[in-house]
Amino acid sequence: MHSPQLSILIPAKDEVGNLPGLLDEISRALQEIEHEVIVVDDASSDGSWEMLTRRAAADSRLRPLRHARSAGQSTSVWQAAWAARGTWLATLDGDGQNDPADLPRLFERACRGDVVMVAGHRTNRRDDWLKRVSSKVANRVRSALLNDATPDTGCGLKIVRRDAFLNLPYFDHMHRFLPALVRAQGGECVSLPVNHRPRGTGASHYGLNNRLWVGLVDMVGVMWLRRRSRLPAAIEPLAMTERPAATVAPEHLDGEARA
Repeated sequence: MHSPQLSILIPAKDEVGNLPGLLDEISRALQEIEHEVIVVDDASSDGSWEMLTRRAAADSRLRPLRHARSAGQSTSVWQAAWAARGTWLATLDGDGQNDPADLPRLFERACRGDVVMVAGHRTNRRDDWLKRVSSKVANRVRSALLNDATPDTGCGLKIVRRDAFLNLPYFDHMHRFLPALVRAQGGECVSLPVNHRPRGTGASHYGLNNRLWVGLVDMVGVMWLRRRSRLPAAIEPLAMTERPAATVAPEHLDGEARA
């Protein structure tokens, strides 16, 4: 398959219980859209890689990648984006809480051509109270300080133009700030409500320490990036009509012309 319309990027660590069902749902949801699925196994120890290699042998749209050592969610998404062949990228979490049935609607909105990113907004969170509270606090602080015009930047379901994503500054935890980074580069973002589901199996890899406190530190860095970012200045080549007329040296004239 060459140049699919949409590349699905899934960072996953120890999600062998959730990935098979998630991949089946993606296939059903995107039957009418040419796509590929890139799953980055972030050094799982639960048999995820073996499962992915078996499925890839039977499905040419599935392209699994693997880290020998855990590198984190942002690195997984960033590397998958460089490996992707689609014009658009869609990100989903590997825990199955994002609903692939929302993908066609978000992709249709992205293809209108007036935005760089469409972000999901989990209007009915299916997490425990600690996650809901910490996420609400983080979103309010981000919105106030970064003015990213996005009510739920923590939602893993996003669609973004690949060329725009590859131009963003790369750093750990960048996936939490994609709308702010896109807007700093002059791109427009919109949010649409999406379904949110309870985690299927396994346990979350994020807690208060690596979600809220680390996010506050990262936010300071993003504020600095936004302040220092500059959009490319318009540049115009010299038009042919503006070029000075060429002069001919006397020694290059023939005898008749000199006479």
